[in-house]
Amino acid sequence: MTAKKIIFGILLLSFLGAIIGYKIYNKPHVNVAQEKAAISDTASVILEAFSADEAAANLKYLGKIIQVKGVISKIEIVNKKGSITLETNALFGSVLCTLTPEESLYIKELKIGQEILLKGICTGFLMDVILVKCIIQN
Repeated sequence: MTAKKIIFGILLLSFLGAIIGYKIYNKPHVNVAQEKAAISDTASVILEAFSADEAAANLKYLGKIIQVKGVISKIEIVNKKGSITLETNALFGSVLCTLTPEESLYIKELKIGQEILLKGICTGFLMDVILVKCIIQN
């Protein structure tokens, strides 16, 4: 190979990489409030799915808008963002829902032990199932 072909190849790959990076960076954000939930389940069902077979649960839930119903076991506000932990039937693990800043304003109206319906984007499983950009449905 000549030096010109190598340089051309590097420039071409750099150009393609820049285009892909630009498209990913400018990808529109999902408005959870306006989108319909892909799946609706209870907190226990979602956690059981991840505990039983994480790979299969990732295919079903990961990156999708999930509507989850459960009982509040913990309420927190960190850096003006509220988070709600939902009880499950498992000894370890729960569903952790991080609210949007706008929805966090309503967190003072919630109580531990209250049943709640939330909608958010599932980002995975780390001992708890994580939902982000959550909004309160009821």
